[in-house]
This record gives sequence, C-alpha cells and structure tokens, in this order.
Amino acid sequence: MQALDQTIANVALPYMQGSLSASYDEITWVLTSYITAAAIMTAPVGWLAARFGRKYLYITCLIGFTITSVMCGAAQSLSQVVLFRIFQGMFGAALVPLSQSTMMDIYPQEKRGQAMAIWGMGVMIGPILGPTLGGYLTEAYNWRFVFYINIPFGIMATIGLILFMPRSHPNFNMKFDWTGFAVLSLGIGALQLMLDRGQDQDWFTSREIIIEGVLGGLGVYLFIVHMATGTKPFIPPAMFKDRNFTAGALMMFAAGTILVSSSSLMAPWLQNLANYPVETAGLVMAPRGLGTMAAMMIGARLTAKIDPRKIMACGISMLVLSIWEMTGWTPDVSQSRIVLTIMFQGAGLGFLFIPLQVIAFATLAPQYRTDGASVFSLSRNIGAAIGVSVTSFMLSHNTQVLHAEIGSSVTPFNRALQGGGAVERFWNPLTHHGAALLDRVINQQAQITAFIDDYRMMIFTTLPALALLFLMRRPKVAAKPAPEDAHAAMD
Repeated sequence: MQALDQTIANVALPYMQGSLSASYDEITWVLTSYITAAAIMTAPVGWLAARFGRKYLYITCLIGFTITSVMCGAAQSLSQVVLFRIFQGMFGAALVPLSQSTMMDIYPQEKRGQAMAIWGMGVMIGPILGPTLGGYLTEAYNWRFVFYINIPFGIMATIGLILFMPRSHPNFNMKFDWTGFAVLSLGIGALQLMLDRGQDQDWFTSREIIIEGVLGGLGVYLFIVHMATGTKPFIPPAMFKDRNFTAGALMMFAAGTILVSSSSLMAPWLQNLANYPVETAGLVMAPRGLGTMAAMMIGARLTAKIDPRKIMACGISMLVLSIWEMTGWTPDVSQSRIVLTIMFQGAGLGFLFIPLQVIAFATLAPQYRTDGASVFSLSRNIGAAIGVSVTSFMLSHNTQVLHAEIGSSVTPFNRALQGGGAVERFWNPLTHHGAALLDRVINQQAQITAFIDDYRMMIFTTLPALALLFLMRRPKVAAKPAPEDAHAAMD
C-alpha cells in the first residue's frame, strides 16, 4: 500500500492536472509532497516504535494512511490534494521500516535472502506496478479511485495486524529528540521547496530560492552535527560505523533517484509523445514489474551462493544499459522494444535491491534494525524526491530552451519551407494554420530531445554507485549485539 502510493498517481497526473486546473510543475507536487512528508517522518520511526510499541505504532499508521487516502480521493482542489498527500506520507512513512524490521526478527540470517525477496516484492513492485493499476482505474472509473483502492486493503491489513502481530512493549520513559527532528525537517522541507519552486522563481535570482537553499543546507548540516555530538539523538550514530550499512544507505539513495523518476518520466512519454491511451500506457509499463519479480527470486537464491556485490554490479549495469537504450527512443519506437527495455530495467532493479538489503543488514547489530530500516527508507525517499523534482525541472526547462533553438530557424527564409506543394501549403509560417502545425512539430521535437537529456543525466547518476561496491565487504558471520544503550531494542 505504502510503496504503491508513491507512483500510482503518475499515469493519472494529466487527468488530475485538468481536473484541478494545475500546471505540469504544480501537479508534480502531488508526488513530491507525499515523498517529502514520508522522508521527514521516516527518520524517527525507530524511536516511535520503541516509545509506543511496534504493534501499536503500526496499527495507528495503517489506519491513518487509509483515512488520508480517502481524503485525497475526495479533494476538490490542488491545495487540498497536496495537504492530504502530506498527511498520507506522514502516516505511511513507518509502514515499510516496521515491516522490514519485523521480517528480519522472524528469520535467521541464512534465510533472510529469500524472505527479503518475498518482502521486497511488495516494496519494489508497488512503485513499478503503480502506473499500470493507476492507468486502469483512471480509464475505467476516475482518477480519484487511485486513492480509494487503499480502503479494502487497509481494512484487511489492519485486521491482520490486530489478530496476528505479537503484542509490543512500549517504553514511555523515553524522551524525544526534538532538536534533531526540527533541524532535519527544516533541511528536507526547505530543500524540497527549493527544488519544486526553483523553475517558477528563476532559481537563484530569486530571494525565496536563496533562502530555501540556505535553510536546507543549514538544516542538513545541523542535523549531522547534532547526530554526531548529541546525547541521545533519535538516529543512533553508531549504526554508521558499519561500513556495509553506510555504503548501502548511499547506494539506496542513488537507486531511489532512478526508481520513481524513471517511472514518472515514462508515463508522460507514452501518453504525450507516443499518444498511448492511459490504460494502454499502464499495461505497457507492467512488464517492468514482471522483470523485477523474476530477478528478485533469482537474486535471492544466488545471494547465498555468490558474492552479493557481483549481483549488485550486474543489476547496476543492467540499469545503465536500459537507460542508454531509452536515449535512442522516438515516438516511432515499436511497442515490443519498449516492453523488452523496461523489463530489462526492472530485472536490473531486482538484482540490485535484494543483495543490497542482505549485505547492508547482515553485519548490523539487531538492536539497530528498526533504525537502520528507517534510514534506508529515508535514503530512498530523499533520493526519489530529488530525482522527481530534478527530472521534471530539466524536462520542462530543456523543452523550452530547445523549442526556442529549433524555432529560431523556422522562418519564411528557410529553404526547407520553400519547396512548394504540400510543404508550402501546410507548413507555411506566414499563415495561422501553418504556424500552428509548425509549432506542434517543433514542440514535439523539443520534448523528444528533452527526454533524451533526462535519460542521459540518469545514467551519470547511476554509474557512480558502482564505486560504492568497493567499500562493502561480503559478510562472513552474523553480527554481535551492539552496546545496550541502543534505544531501538524492543519486542
């Protein structure tokens, strides 16, 4: 449920944009507001679970997530949707870390690879299958049903937790690190506002963007300093002494920038450039999830026999190759080529995430599992927020720049437009009809090139992750318990 809602609205964005009278940049707030709120509230999950009990926190967040999903579907304006998506992200932030830490407590280390594969299907298939389900619901019913779909699953999941999850033991004597939470919220919130509003405000020529940039950098810096020097920060710094975990969190950040942004780019490419109906666009994107599912199952079995770093290197290489293939796409590309490419890309994600989870948590002390899972989700969410904002900005900006560059050569003195016949009759820039047709063609070519530029940028974002593999070590034995002052020990 939580992972699905990151991307289920992607295909429905054009419909939401028209219904809510929003621009393309404004409608992306539906995605980024959810991701940002989830990123802010993910960090203190470990403390909240220890303070109130894992089971009670889990049930509360699940109920809140379901209710706010209904509110998103019933919203009547863009501001309401964004506000309710913020609340939805706040409640949904704890769902993935709590499920991950619970699963790691159930299974011994030698079985976690296969358990991670089953668990990872929910976490990773959610964002990948989201556009497919969103496209079907939007076409068959209404964009509001991409949020209403959570109601039956939220009810069933809540009943399941109440009946089957072991009772937790709250520790009401713990104090919350308000200073660390405040500066982290300031840093993430200001950074996201800067990314979202930068294009409208002409970036650093605007006083607002400068202030948001300074506050974002200051908040992140103060959080790091406070975490390293504070008495009891809500994220224990001792976790980062584990080299596998630290390198894994950095790689999760890099992978997060690709996971959601590639999907958010694919939906408008299929609908706006290739003229696919919304339902067909969702079905075309479905094989990405099938590739991920197959690779997760294969990767889970290979992780116990092969060095996980080699499997991760294979996954990253597959991602880079698939994105490189997408740089050659035009609206005339065949549907079979699209399906094969995104299935290959999904398999790359599957080969990356399962070994990454296993190797990062294999040497991490059990007391830090909930906090570690929160940091991993935080890294993925921040990476996703930055990825969506940057790629949407670059797409819009490059489209405008390329439109101006291409249009500058379209004049009555251009010999290509003086050929007579159909060219002069339909594309004559001196007539209103001809100018409109030319503008449509120019805009299409500008968008094609802008998408290619975005894909090239994603390649250079993914490649450096290979260097992180050299910082990891293949785990030999299970981790020993950490010092008893770790606050996350519970249940």
